[in-house]
Amino acid sequence: NSKMVPCRLRVPSASQLRARPLLHGVRRFSTAHNICAPGRTKVGWIGTGVMGKSMVSHIMNAGYETSVYSRTLSKCEPLRDLGAAVRDTPREVAENSDVVFLIVGYPTDVKSCILGEDGVLEGIKEGGIITDMTTSDPALAVEMAKICKETKNVSLIDAPVSGGDLGAKNAALTIMVGGEDSAVGSVEPLLKTMGKTIEHMGGPGCGQHTKMANQIMIGTTMIGLMEGMLYAKEAGLDVNQVIQAVRGGAAGSKSLELYAERILKEDFEPGFFVDHFVKDLGICMSESERMGLDFPGLALANKMYEETQKDGFGLKGTQALMLTMAKSLKRDA
Repeated sequence: NSKMVPCRLRVPSASQLRARPLLHGVRRFSTAHNICAPGRTKVGWIGTGVMGKSMVSHIMNAGYETSVYSRTLSKCEPLRDLGAAVRDTPREVAENSDVVFLIVGYPTDVKSCILGEDGVLEGIKEGGIITDMTTSDPALAVEMAKICKETKNVSLIDAPVSGGDLGAKNAALTIMVGGEDSAVGSVEPLLKTMGKTIEHMGGPGCGQHTKMANQIMIGTTMIGLMEGMLYAKEAGLDVNQVIQAVRGGAAGSKSLELYAERILKEDFEPGFFVDHFVKDLGICMSESERMGLDFPGLALANKMYEETQKDGFGLKGTQALMLTMAKSLKRDA
Protein backbone atom coordinates (compact mmCIF):
# COMPACT_ATOMS: atom_id res chain seq x y z
CA ASN A 1 0.00 0.00 0.00
CA SER A 2 1.18 3.52 -0.76
CA LYS A 3 2.11 5.61 2.25
CA MET A 4 -0.53 8.30 2.79
CA VAL A 5 0.69 11.90 2.76
CA PRO A 6 -0.53 13.53 6.00
CA CYS A 7 -3.12 16.27 5.58
CA ARG A 8 -1.95 19.07 7.85
CA LEU A 9 -3.79 22.27 8.67
CA ARG A 10 -1.39 25.01 7.62
CA VAL A 11 -2.02 28.36 9.30
CA PRO A 12 -0.20 31.14 7.40
CA SER A 13 1.34 34.09 9.19
CA ALA A 14 -0.17 37.55 8.92
CA SER A 15 2.48 38.57 6.38
CA GLN A 16 1.73 35.50 4.27
CA LEU A 17 -1.98 36.28 4.34
CA ARG A 18 -1.31 39.80 3.12
CA ALA A 19 0.86 38.39 0.32
CA ARG A 20 -1.76 35.79 -0.65
CA PRO A 21 -5.18 37.45 -0.34
CA LEU A 22 -8.33 35.39 -0.69
CA LEU A 23 -10.33 36.37 -3.76
CA HIS A 24 -13.81 34.84 -4.03
CA GLY A 25 -12.82 32.04 -1.67
CA VAL A 26 -9.68 31.11 -3.65
CA ARG A 27 -6.28 30.97 -1.94
CA ARG A 28 -3.41 32.46 -3.94
CA PHE A 29 -0.51 30.08 -4.56
CA SER A 30 3.11 30.75 -5.42
CA THR A 31 4.15 28.58 -8.34
CA ALA A 32 7.11 27.49 -10.40
CA HIS A 33 4.83 26.26 -13.21
CA ASN A 34 3.44 28.54 -15.88
CA ILE A 35 0.13 30.01 -14.79
CA CYS A 36 -2.65 28.81 -17.09
CA ALA A 37 -4.08 31.49 -19.33
CA PRO A 38 -6.30 31.65 -22.46
CA GLY A 39 -4.23 31.73 -25.63
CA ARG A 40 -1.29 30.10 -23.89
CA THR A 41 -2.75 26.96 -22.29
CA LYS A 42 -4.48 24.15 -24.13
CA VAL A 43 -6.95 22.26 -21.94
CA GLY A 44 -8.09 18.66 -22.19
CA TRP A 45 -11.30 17.37 -20.59
CA ILE A 46 -12.40 13.75 -20.08
CA GLY A 47 -15.94 13.01 -18.87
CA THR A 48 -18.90 15.04 -20.11
CA GLY A 49 -21.73 13.71 -17.95
CA VAL A 50 -24.14 15.55 -15.64
CA MET A 51 -21.35 17.55 -13.97
CA GLY A 52 -18.55 17.52 -16.53
CA LYS A 53 -20.37 19.12 -19.44
CA SER A 54 -21.18 22.23 -17.40
CA MET A 55 -17.74 22.44 -15.82
CA VAL A 56 -15.81 22.29 -19.08
CA SER A 57 -18.19 24.78 -20.72
CA HIS A 58 -17.06 27.40 -18.17
CA ILE A 59 -13.44 26.79 -19.16
CA MET A 60 -14.35 27.16 -22.83
CA ASN A 61 -16.32 30.33 -22.15
CA ALA A 62 -13.21 31.75 -20.49
CA GLY A 63 -11.44 31.45 -23.85
CA TYR A 64 -9.36 28.29 -23.50
CA GLU A 65 -8.74 26.04 -26.50
CA THR A 66 -10.22 22.72 -25.41
CA SER A 67 -10.16 19.05 -26.43
CA VAL A 68 -12.80 16.71 -25.00
CA TYR A 69 -13.44 12.98 -24.74
CA SER A 70 -16.27 10.82 -23.43
CA ARG A 71 -16.84 7.08 -23.71
CA THR A 72 -20.24 8.05 -25.11
CA LEU A 73 -19.09 10.37 -27.87
CA SER A 74 -22.59 11.75 -28.45
CA LYS A 75 -22.30 13.50 -25.08
CA CYS A 76 -19.53 15.62 -26.60
CA GLU A 77 -21.64 17.00 -29.44
CA PRO A 78 -22.99 20.06 -27.56
CA LEU A 79 -19.39 20.93 -26.68
CA ARG A 80 -18.30 20.46 -30.30
CA ASP A 81 -20.98 23.01 -31.20
CA LEU A 82 -19.34 25.42 -28.74
CA GLY A 83 -15.94 24.95 -30.40
CA ALA A 84 -14.34 22.01 -28.60
CA ALA A 85 -12.26 19.49 -30.52
CA VAL A 86 -13.67 16.00 -29.89
CA ARG A 87 -10.94 13.36 -29.57
CA ASP A 88 -11.18 9.57 -29.85
CA THR A 89 -9.13 8.54 -26.79
CA PRO A 90 -7.80 10.03 -23.54
CA ARG A 91 -4.34 9.78 -25.08
CA GLU A 92 -5.37 12.02 -27.99
CA VAL A 93 -6.80 14.54 -25.54
CA ALA A 94 -3.50 14.58 -23.67
CA GLU A 95 -1.40 14.88 -26.84
CA ASN A 96 -3.24 18.08 -27.67
CA SER A 97 -3.27 19.60 -24.17
CA ASP A 98 -1.00 21.18 -21.58
CA VAL A 99 -3.38 20.43 -18.72
CA VAL A 100 -5.85 17.54 -18.63
CA PHE A 101 -8.93 17.35 -16.39
CA LEU A 102 -11.12 14.33 -15.82
CA ILE A 103 -14.34 13.66 -13.95
CA VAL A 104 -15.51 10.09 -14.44
CA GLY A 105 -17.52 7.55 -12.48
CA TYR A 106 -15.38 5.19 -10.42
CA PRO A 107 -11.79 4.72 -9.21
CA THR A 108 -11.34 1.98 -11.81
CA ASP A 109 -12.31 4.50 -14.51
CA VAL A 110 -9.78 7.00 -13.15
CA LYS A 111 -6.98 4.44 -13.22
CA SER A 112 -7.91 3.26 -16.71
CA CYS A 113 -8.18 6.79 -18.14
CA ILE A 114 -4.81 7.86 -16.75
CA LEU A 115 -2.65 4.73 -16.68
CA GLY A 116 -4.39 2.40 -19.14
CA GLU A 117 -3.76 1.73 -22.83
CA ASP A 118 -4.32 4.95 -24.82
CA GLY A 119 -4.50 6.71 -21.46
CA VAL A 120 -3.59 10.25 -20.50
CA LEU A 121 -0.11 9.43 -19.24
CA GLU A 122 0.85 7.96 -22.63
CA GLY A 123 0.01 11.19 -24.41
CA ILE A 124 0.76 14.03 -22.01
CA LYS A 125 3.96 16.04 -22.34
CA GLU A 126 6.81 15.78 -19.85
CA GLY A 127 6.08 18.10 -16.93
CA GLY A 128 2.36 18.35 -17.71
CA ILE A 129 -0.47 18.50 -15.19
CA ILE A 130 -3.42 16.13 -14.72
CA THR A 131 -6.31 17.20 -12.48
CA ASP A 132 -8.69 14.44 -11.40
CA MET A 133 -12.02 15.88 -10.23
CA THR A 134 -13.65 12.47 -9.72
CA THR A 135 -14.54 11.50 -6.16
CA SER A 136 -12.17 8.59 -5.76
CA ASP A 137 -9.99 6.58 -3.40
CA PRO A 138 -7.40 8.67 -1.49
CA ALA A 139 -4.84 5.85 -1.61
CA LEU A 140 -5.25 5.63 -5.39
CA ALA A 141 -4.61 9.37 -5.69
CA VAL A 142 -1.33 8.97 -3.80
CA GLU A 143 -0.29 5.93 -5.84
CA MET A 144 -1.03 7.54 -9.21
CA ALA A 145 0.63 10.83 -8.27
CA LYS A 146 3.81 8.89 -7.53
CA ILE A 147 3.62 6.94 -10.81
CA CYS A 148 2.96 10.07 -12.89
CA LYS A 149 5.82 11.98 -11.29
CA GLU A 150 8.32 9.13 -11.62
CA THR A 151 7.30 8.24 -15.20
CA LYS A 152 7.14 11.63 -16.95
CA ASN A 153 7.54 14.28 -14.22
CA VAL A 154 3.79 14.85 -14.53
CA SER A 155 1.95 16.40 -11.58
CA LEU A 156 -1.33 14.74 -10.61
CA ILE A 157 -3.79 16.84 -8.62
CA ASP A 158 -6.83 15.34 -6.90
CA ALA A 159 -9.62 17.93 -6.86
CA PRO A 160 -13.06 16.43 -6.13
CA VAL A 161 -16.01 18.80 -6.02
CA SER A 162 -19.22 19.39 -4.09
CA GLY A 163 -22.29 21.35 -5.11
CA GLY A 164 -24.15 19.03 -7.46
CA ASP A 165 -25.45 19.80 -10.91
CA LEU A 166 -26.62 23.29 -9.94
CA GLY A 167 -23.21 24.16 -8.54
CA ALA A 168 -21.64 22.94 -11.78
CA LYS A 169 -24.07 24.93 -13.94
CA ASN A 170 -23.61 28.10 -11.89
CA ALA A 171 -19.81 27.84 -11.53
CA ALA A 172 -20.37 27.74 -7.77
CA LEU A 173 -18.70 24.45 -6.86
CA THR A 174 -16.60 23.83 -3.79
CA ILE A 175 -13.31 22.27 -4.93
CA MET A 176 -11.15 20.32 -2.47
CA VAL A 177 -7.58 20.12 -3.74
CA GLY A 178 -4.67 17.82 -3.01
CA GLY A 179 -1.30 18.15 -4.76
CA GLU A 180 2.00 19.97 -4.92
CA ASP A 181 1.85 23.75 -4.48
CA SER A 182 3.34 24.71 -7.84
CA ALA A 183 0.96 22.55 -9.88
CA VAL A 184 -2.09 23.72 -7.95
CA GLY A 185 -1.02 27.32 -8.42
CA SER A 186 -0.70 26.76 -12.16
CA VAL A 187 -4.28 25.49 -12.59
CA GLU A 188 -5.84 28.00 -10.18
CA PRO A 189 -7.26 30.18 -12.99
CA LEU A 190 -8.99 27.13 -14.46
CA LEU A 191 -10.41 26.06 -11.09
CA LYS A 192 -11.75 29.58 -10.61
CA THR A 193 -13.86 29.29 -13.77
CA MET A 194 -15.76 26.39 -12.16
CA GLY A 195 -15.72 27.00 -8.43
CA LYS A 196 -16.65 29.56 -5.84
CA THR A 197 -14.68 28.05 -2.96
CA ILE A 198 -11.31 26.40 -3.62
CA GLU A 199 -9.20 25.02 -0.78
CA HIS A 200 -5.76 23.47 -1.11
CA MET A 201 -5.83 20.83 1.63
CA GLY A 202 -2.30 19.40 1.35
CA GLY A 203 -0.40 16.85 -0.71
CA PRO A 204 -1.74 14.08 -2.98
CA GLY A 205 -4.79 12.34 -1.52
CA CYS A 206 -5.76 15.19 0.78
CA GLY A 207 -8.43 16.49 -1.60
CA GLN A 208 -10.01 13.03 -1.65
CA HIS A 209 -9.86 12.72 2.15
CA THR A 210 -11.63 16.07 2.44
CA LYS A 211 -14.33 14.87 0.03
CA MET A 212 -14.81 11.75 2.16
CA ALA A 213 -15.47 13.96 5.19
CA ASN A 214 -17.91 15.92 3.03
CA GLN A 215 -19.78 12.77 1.97
CA ILE A 216 -20.03 11.51 5.56
CA MET A 217 -21.66 14.81 6.53
CA ILE A 218 -24.04 14.72 3.56
CA GLY A 219 -25.12 11.10 4.11
CA THR A 220 -26.52 11.67 7.58
CA THR A 221 -27.88 15.11 6.65
CA MET A 222 -29.92 13.57 3.83
CA ILE A 223 -31.45 11.04 6.23
CA GLY A 224 -32.45 13.86 8.58
CA LEU A 225 -33.98 15.85 5.71
CA MET A 226 -36.08 12.90 4.54
CA GLU A 227 -37.23 12.00 8.04
CA GLY A 228 -38.20 15.61 8.79
CA MET A 229 -40.25 15.87 5.61
CA LEU A 230 -41.95 12.52 6.23
CA TYR A 231 -42.73 13.53 9.81
CA ALA A 232 -44.29 16.79 8.64
CA LYS A 233 -46.45 14.96 6.12
CA GLU A 234 -47.66 12.36 8.64
CA ALA A 235 -48.45 15.18 11.10
CA GLY A 236 -50.80 16.70 8.52
CA LEU A 237 -48.66 19.79 7.89
CA ASP A 238 -48.06 21.57 4.60
CA VAL A 239 -44.56 20.20 3.92
CA ASN A 240 -43.61 23.11 1.68
CA GLN A 241 -44.59 25.55 4.44
CA VAL A 242 -42.49 23.54 6.90
CA ILE A 243 -39.49 23.83 4.58
CA GLN A 244 -39.98 27.58 4.33
CA ALA A 245 -40.24 27.83 8.11
CA VAL A 246 -37.08 25.89 8.93
CA ARG A 247 -34.73 26.74 6.07
CA GLY A 248 -33.47 29.94 7.71
CA GLY A 249 -32.89 28.29 11.08
CA ALA A 250 -30.54 25.66 12.46
CA ALA A 251 -32.15 22.95 10.29
CA GLY A 252 -31.21 24.79 7.11
CA SER A 253 -28.61 23.06 4.94
CA LYS A 254 -27.28 22.87 1.40
CA SER A 255 -29.05 19.52 1.05
CA LEU A 256 -32.35 21.15 1.95
CA GLU A 257 -31.76 23.95 -0.57
CA LEU A 258 -30.82 21.56 -3.35
CA TYR A 259 -33.33 18.77 -2.84
CA ALA A 260 -36.39 19.66 -0.75
CA GLU A 261 -38.29 21.37 -3.56
CA ARG A 262 -37.28 18.65 -6.04
CA ILE A 263 -38.73 16.03 -3.70
CA LEU A 264 -41.97 17.99 -3.31
CA LYS A 265 -42.25 18.10 -7.10
CA GLU A 266 -41.43 14.36 -7.26
CA ASP A 267 -38.37 15.19 -9.32
CA PHE A 268 -35.86 12.42 -8.73
CA GLU A 269 -33.68 13.00 -11.78
CA PRO A 270 -29.96 13.00 -11.02
CA GLY A 271 -27.89 15.93 -9.98
CA PHE A 272 -25.69 13.25 -8.45
CA PHE A 273 -26.36 9.54 -9.04
CA VAL A 274 -27.29 7.20 -6.19
CA ASP A 275 -24.85 4.68 -7.74
CA HIS A 276 -22.00 7.15 -7.37
CA PHE A 277 -22.97 8.09 -3.82
CA VAL A 278 -22.99 4.40 -2.84
CA LYS A 279 -19.48 4.19 -4.29
CA ASP A 280 -18.41 7.22 -2.24
CA LEU A 281 -19.89 5.92 1.00
CA GLY A 282 -18.15 2.60 0.39
CA ILE A 283 -14.82 4.42 0.18
CA CYS A 284 -15.70 6.31 3.38
CA MET A 285 -16.44 3.00 5.12
CA SER A 286 -13.16 1.46 3.95
CA GLU A 287 -11.03 4.46 4.92
CA SER A 288 -12.75 4.76 8.32
CA GLU A 289 -12.13 1.06 9.00
CA ARG A 290 -8.48 1.46 7.96
CA MET A 291 -8.14 4.29 10.50
CA GLY A 292 -9.88 2.28 13.23
CA LEU A 293 -12.98 4.50 13.24
CA ASP A 294 -16.51 3.24 13.92
CA PHE A 295 -19.14 5.72 12.71
CA PRO A 296 -22.75 4.57 13.25
CA GLY A 297 -24.18 7.49 11.25
CA LEU A 298 -22.02 6.64 8.26
CA ALA A 299 -22.93 2.96 8.56
CA LEU A 300 -26.64 3.84 8.58
CA ALA A 301 -26.32 6.15 5.55
CA ASN A 302 -24.37 3.48 3.69
CA LYS A 303 -27.02 0.85 4.51
CA MET A 304 -29.93 3.06 3.48
CA TYR A 305 -28.38 4.16 0.19
CA GLU A 306 -27.50 0.56 -0.64
CA GLU A 307 -31.19 -0.23 -0.12
CA THR A 308 -32.12 2.66 -2.42
CA GLN A 309 -29.80 1.23 -5.04
CA LYS A 310 -31.31 -2.25 -4.62
CA ASP A 311 -34.78 -0.73 -5.05
CA GLY A 312 -33.75 0.17 -8.61
CA PHE A 313 -32.97 3.86 -8.11
CA GLY A 314 -29.21 3.74 -8.81
CA LEU A 315 -29.50 6.08 -11.79
CA LYS A 316 -31.74 8.52 -9.94
CA GLY A 317 -30.51 11.44 -7.86
CA THR A 318 -29.55 11.09 -4.21
CA GLN A 319 -32.93 12.58 -3.25
CA ALA A 320 -34.44 9.24 -4.37
CA LEU A 321 -33.64 8.07 -0.85
CA MET A 322 -37.11 9.46 -0.13
CA LEU A 323 -38.70 6.79 -2.34
CA THR A 324 -37.09 3.98 -0.35
CA MET A 325 -37.89 5.54 3.01
CA ALA A 326 -41.51 6.24 2.06
CA LYS A 327 -41.89 2.66 0.82
CA SER A 328 -40.48 1.36 4.10
CA LEU A 329 -43.08 3.37 6.03
CA LYS A 330 -45.88 1.81 3.98
CA ARG A 331 -44.52 -1.70 4.66
CA ASP A 332 -44.41 -0.99 8.39
CA ALA A 333 -47.91 0.52 8.53
